[in-house]
Amino acid sequence: MLYLAIGCAVLVLFLWASRGKPVLKRREWRFLAGAFAVACFAAAAYVGMRGGWGKSIVLVVLGLWLAVSTRRTGVPSPPPRASSRISAAEARSILGVDASATDEDIKAAYSRLMRMAHPDKGGTSGLAAQLNAARDRLLKK
Repeated sequence: MLYLAIGCAVLVLFLWASRGKPVLKRREWRFLAGAFAVACFAAAAYVGMRGGWGKSIVLVVLGLWLAVSTRRTGVPSPPPRASSRISAAEARSILGVDASATDEDIKAAYSRLMRMAHPDKGGTSGLAAQLNAARDRLLKK
């Protein structure tokens, strides 16, 4: 019971000192979580051998949670977006049209390329975004 009170006091001091700012960076958390997971598994084995099966199960579950949290990756980043400030020459180069292309030529080139580059057809979202930006740039003029 004394160890539980000391642990709670340390946690309160730690949270008070951080004042809402993240104290541990991602790399540091992964290292500490891995170390605590190993400690939980060792404690679970020790407690289990001494007959405390209930406490042992809780320690194993805590160790598994910590081990899984070391393997989590961050939030997935959004797909890359094409810059909306591309030049007209870059836009013509992306779509493969010349400077004298009409709006119909631009739309036809966009449609032909998008059929191949659409993410649902095996293309990438980055390439589709570039095609969209190029079309928008040339049709706005």
